[in-house]
Amino acid sequence: MVRYSSKKSLGQHFLYDNKIRAAIVKSAQLSSDDLVLEVGPGKGFLTKELINNSGEVIAVEIDERLIQGLENLSLNSKNLKIISGDILEIEINSIISEDINYKVVANLPYYAASKIIRKFLEVAHKPTSLTVMVQLEVANQMVASPGQMGILSVAIQLYGNPKIVKKVSASSFKPKPKVSSAVVNIQVHKEFQVDVLSEDHFFKVVRGGFFSPRKQLRNSLSKGLNISPVQAKKCLEDSNIAPSRRPQTLSLKEWSRLHVNLMGCNFDNI
Repeated sequence: MVRYSSKKSLGQHFLYDNKIRAAIVKSAQLSSDDLVLEVGPGKGFLTKELINNSGEVIAVEIDERLIQGLENLSLNSKNLKIISGDILEIEINSIISEDINYKVVANLPYYAASKIIRKFLEVAHKPTSLTVMVQLEVANQMVASPGQMGILSVAIQLYGNPKIVKKVSASSFKPKPKVSSAVVNIQVHKEFQVDVLSEDHFFKVVRGGFFSPRKQLRNSLSKGLNISPVQAKKCLEDSNIAPSRRPQTLSLKEWSRLHVNLMGCNFDNI
């Protein structure tokens, strides 16, 4: 394969560690019946493991310099398809039929990891699971418990069950990143585990609650949703949530109750 240096603008850190690649494949629980969508195959190191352990692999690569090498790999692999493009701009149903199940496995670029994960969780045609390499700090946010939760924690846990599979040192990559990484597996829920009447409204409430995360929820929610502190206090109390609490302390069930109650209040701007 032709040698190419990494592009800083694309956040490329190629995964050279065989043991880590094996851990990713094991965590994804692949079988010969599985269709795998790999984002950012890069030089194809993880791709080789995927094509040997699954039925079919669709690899989406944004860096045109790497496409030729990947296409050479596909010539020797009947179950590998290479697509050139940005996964954030590609419609999932345009590359995978909506009636076909698939799994996402990827060593994601740090700068776009959260956006890419959110895309797969929010589209109608969701994967059954995601097994992804992300920055350790992001991984910790994804699996955070009430007390340390943020918007990302709430979003990920609404759609699936995230678990840190393995922490990964910088020495597993070339070039070495300045931060540690982690492999995260997300088993995607077939349906929400809490009441969600409207996804848009639910996340508007969550974003409003985290508008001023260091302030009491009554004040943060008031400013974030442009309602009066009195209205915010009442909705919180009706949801059995103390107005003095901080947003990071709320559980997914509590965000759900607050969302449902706020929808019932019929505020014009929410």
